[in-house]
Amino acid sequence: MIEWLTWVLVAVATAAGLLCLVFGIAGRPPADLTLGSVLLVELLLLVQLGVAVTAPLVGNEPTGNLVEYYVYLVSAILIPPLTVLWGLVERSRWSTVVLAIGALAVAVMVYRMHVIWFVQMA
Repeated sequence: MIEWLTWVLVAVATAAGLLCLVFGIAGRPPADLTLGSVLLVELLLLVQLGVAVTAPLVGNEPTGNLVEYYVYLVSAILIPPLTVLWGLVERSRWSTVVLAIGALAVAVMVYRMHVIWFVQMA
């Protein structure tokens, strides 16, 4: 795991979540900007997956449980597409709030993944 990538992912997911929350509170349905911001989070999560697969192979071992890390990562990867699907099916202000909750949940999960990889002792 690359530490700077983690912080970029947390920052982008938090920004996307706050953006979607503001748009949802304003009563706007999901639009290209809100859906695109959540899809950007998904793209960064897929990059994180690639890094997480290759990092142990080159000597960057996690300090915590690798299985727990991958459970968090796979769960986080599933959240953005499901919230985007929700936003495309139900075009209401609450769908934008669901996008916000999903992005903010991913930010928390990525921070927990950081703790598992760098801080937590197995």
